[in-house]
Amino acid sequence: MNSPIQKILFGSPGTGKSHRIDNEIIPKVLVIDQEKHPENVIKTVFHPEYSNGDFMGKLVPITRASKVEYNFYEGHFLRALGQAYKNILTTKPSHFNQINWEQVKNVALVIDEINRGNSASIFGVCFQLLDRENTGWSSYSVNLTEIEFYKFIEIIGTKISIVDGNLKFQFPGDSHFVFFENLKDKFTPLGINTETKSVKLPPNLSIVATMNTSDNSIYFMDSAFKRRWEWEFINWDDTIPLPGTYGESGNGTLNETEWLNFIKKLNNFLKAHHTSIRGIEDKQIGNYFIKERPVKAEQIQNKLMFFLWDSVFNRDKRPLVDLLDVTKDKLVTFGDFTKLHNIFVEKIMKFNIHK
Repeated sequence: MNSPIQKILFGSPGTGKSHRIDNEIIPKVLVIDQEKHPENVIKTVFHPEYSNGDFMGKLVPITRASKVEYNFYEGHFLRALGQAYKNILTTKPSHFNQINWEQVKNVALVIDEINRGNSASIFGVCFQLLDRENTGWSSYSVNLTEIEFYKFIEIIGTKISIVDGNLKFQFPGDSHFVFFENLKDKFTPLGINTETKSVKLPPNLSIVATMNTSDNSIYFMDSAFKRRWEWEFINWDDTIPLPGTYGESGNGTLNETEWLNFIKKLNNFLKAHHTSIRGIEDKQIGNYFIKERPVKAEQIQNKLMFFLWDSVFNRDKRPLVDLLDVTKDKLVTFGDFTKLHNIFVEKIMKFNIHK
């Protein structure tokens, strides 16, 4: 069982972002066979007219025998969520605390052009699910509407109910029911609460998206939304940046103490250039901007440096030019910036706000 991927691949148009998802991430990392199990890959494309109804589900009128009926059709997110839970339940675990994750098939929700739609509006309350624990489960649950919850249960193909305080499941394809006793607060280890109709993202559901950096002005993606994703830069220039050499280990990683010192220095650097930054309070970096420890060079290059380039110094790159001590023509694209990650970390570590 692989850890879930929650990543946005970004770069110039035509750099092979979708190709990497189809030919590397889905078959090799998530080990999903699209030919045998096409139901485990759900794809969509965001655009200006794409809505939360397309993502979660919506009522659609159908005329039959001169009568108008309304059917609820699940959206791409709800379908992926239900399929992920279905894959868990089809392994028929004897108890959900002992799920054999090696038998559980992964599910991938692929979103192309994620910034061409209003992401905050499209995700809606499901935005809260993007915070994940090290286990792969969402840190928090969200409440579905009644019609969404029952469509979700229908997708799973499982009957769930509470009988005398015990949870009752009917596995897909089985006619008998299985009881799980003494579950506190009627909340299953699967993250499904039948009373409040709330759910979580399970570890076998990955979300992978693409974004053209040239399109980033179509819809603004706020800092809170960006923080919940890993980022991977796909450059047209296949020159490999030098490996990270910073940190006490010298292998391009920062341990907890080094990371806390680094972001303190970085925030001081940001405050020193507040005149170049719009909304400085929202642009400072918190301890958990990157959760994994130690913090790796790839995370600094792809997530942190892109956030600084795209959201913090998006209007004025002069503070970065001055920090790195390069000419403007050496810092034209994000690709130029990310190759200077060693110098960037070194300069930030030495930054003194009182200079």
